[in-house]
Amino acid sequence: MQIDFQKSVDGLVPAVIQDAATQKVLMLGYMNREALDKTLLEKKVTFFSRSKQRLWTKGEESGNFLYVQDVKVDCDCDTLLIKASPAGPVCHTGADTCWDEKNVSNDFLFKLEGIITDRLNNPSESSYTSKLFARGINKVAQKVGEEAVELVIEAKDNNDELFLNESADLLFHYLILLQAKGFILANVIEVLEKRHK
Repeated sequence: MQIDFQKSVDGLVPAVIQDAATQKVLMLGYMNREALDKTLLEKKVTFFSRSKQRLWTKGEESGNFLYVQDVKVDCDCDTLLIKASPAGPVCHTGADTCWDEKNVSNDFLFKLEGIITDRLNNPSESSYTSKLFARGINKVAQKVGEEAVELVIEAKDNNDELFLNESADLLFHYLILLQAKGFILANVIEVLEKRHK
């Protein structure tokens, strides 16, 4: 990634933040080299605050972090596009975006994926998902395997309700496995789209 900070004003380049799942533009901030390096290292969006004159990690006070999924540089190498998973409202006003737009998807899977991201990054002792992440990748993968076997068993019977419940269990645990490996559903969709061409 070759961002050209020489073109920047005061060493700052604009960074457009987009929800990795819904594709909604969430906010705009500015990064210097240090902010970009910290963002890439910690996988949480960090800006250079022009008002505070210091590095500022989005969510450092509210807990509404922006977890980095992908970073791209534009064709002129002077603007960043950061795709992230938000852990809550993005704007300081409490709105989903800094343009007071709702950041919702008609697809419940993306909403569920956001909840799974939050459980990964903000573990809770009462959360099944957090507990599963804490047990490690082997246990997560094992759980996917168990759910797949249970689905196959139900597919051979005639109980539609049990079949659909096992289908939901498998899909849920697969979404957890994706994030345990550092991916999201959009990454899989991209592969499928490329295959379709």
